[in-house]
Amino acid sequence: MKIYTGTGDNGTTGLLGGDRAIKSSARLHTCGSLDELNAALGVVMSALSGPSALQNQIGEIQRLLFTIGADIATPHRSSVQIVRIGQRETKKLEQWIDALSAELPKLRNFILPGGSTCGALLHLARTVCRRTERWIVALNAQEPVSENIIPFMNRLSDYLFIAARFANKEACREETSVIIPKPPADSQT
Repeated sequence: MKIYTGTGDNGTTGLLGGDRAIKSSARLHTCGSLDELNAALGVVMSALSGPSALQNQIGEIQRLLFTIGADIATPHRSSVQIVRIGQRETKKLEQWIDALSAELPKLRNFILPGGSTCGALLHLARTVCRRTERWIVALNAQEPVSENIIPFMNRLSDYLFIAARFANKEACREETSVIIPKPPADSQT
């Protein structure tokens, strides 16, 4: 089987169900951002050493991102039947967030993204997740997306933040706090 078809040489790509979309559309930006997020999580997986809770969780998230990608690549008007995520996937993220948070010191300030290699990569994945969420919201403004996708993506970025903190704790890397300076009382803003 050849990897290239040439059908996208005109600037469009095929969607599930047979429709075609311009490659600069919100739908394709969303699909591309989901792919980039999944690839970023693949890099995180390569940085994790040995079996761990994070490795199992991130592996599951990667599979869910494929489910979301198929959903986004299938216009609602399509008759193609696909699997969609539900509320239970968002609830699972919340459980993971709560479990990891219980192991972390209370956050009192903003922190710089970084720390261990794995922690820094998780912070980077978090920013890709936020961009992906923005593209999903933009697409949803044009045509509806499945109702559980936006809450899931919002919670996923929270999970990635906590996972980055957890990875740094596991690697014994301290977080660097940032205190936002307040303007002097006599300044005009």
